[in-house]
Amino acid sequence: MKVMITGISGFVGSHLAEHLLSMGHEVHGIVRWRSKMENISHIQDKLHLVNADIRDGYSLQNVFKYVNPDVCFHLAAQSFVKESWNAPIETLSTNILGTANVLEAVRLTCPACVTVVAGSSEEYGLVHPSETPIKEDNQLRPMSPYGVSKCATDYLGRLSYMSYGMKTIVTRSFNTTGPRRGDVFATSSFAKQIAEIEVLNKKPVMYVGNLDAQRDWTDVRDVVRAYWLVAMKCKAGEVYNICQGQVRSVREMLDMLLDMSIEDIEVKQDADRMRPSDVPLLLGSADKVKIITNWKPRIPFEQTMTDLLQYWRKKVKQ
Repeated sequence: MKVMITGISGFVGSHLAEHLLSMGHEVHGIVRWRSKMENISHIQDKLHLVNADIRDGYSLQNVFKYVNPDVCFHLAAQSFVKESWNAPIETLSTNILGTANVLEAVRLTCPACVTVVAGSSEEYGLVHPSETPIKEDNQLRPMSPYGVSKCATDYLGRLSYMSYGMKTIVTRSFNTTGPRRGDVFATSSFAKQIAEIEVLNKKPVMYVGNLDAQRDWTDVRDVVRAYWLVAMKCKAGEVYNICQGQVRSVREMLDMLLDMSIEDIEVKQDADRMRPSDVPLLLGSADKVKIITNWKPRIPFEQTMTDLLQYWRKKVKQ
């Protein structure tokens, strides 16, 4: 099939591109002149890349008309929760208007295209323990500008189905991690700091934010498998959680990484890494997508953390 990925040079986009190429699909991707291409440098010669900006509807319409994809994965977004507090207008503009532009481009140029809109577990926000594991019909109580923006993209995706009959499907992935994860996110930040201490002989001090938050982490390589199965087997106009179904605190995750290092590392809390408000608990149920697609995570969290730490050990040497 001919597949379009917005945000192809990002963390999830690069892994999705690898997965699609391994199945023999023709993979197209939207990049900007300032996109960081290192995530896809090893497969760039196999990709069909085009310069466009999701905030520019006219350029998107030209791209989608030219490519005429069978499937589109809309992943491009400002996805760092903490940054959404520093730049809320940028986050809302990029994520909401960008999604509206992508959906309009599909509607006008390739309406038969199956479009998967990437939502987020941050849409659920403040979840009471009695509401876990979180199902797709749980109330949305976002606790950050990013969460608010993803609620809007979620509704835009479903609106396109209800209003125009578009083949739009919404996913809500819970915390996704693995090799190539950006170093502003907790798992990758910790792994990078450990690697710098080991390889670059930096002072053995780890700087952290809120360690009490509990999260449901899934390996990115499992998530992208789910994305493809959702596009092929799931019903348009519906929402599907993608998650491991197991919860760990950030502290537990950090201890796991520290146990993988031979260094004796001191942990210090950094006020700059704290958010004005933080979601205390995210534990999801992926029963809906599992029943329809038979998807299930394959990679244990311990292996994900090992691979992430090894990624940073190699990267800091470069």
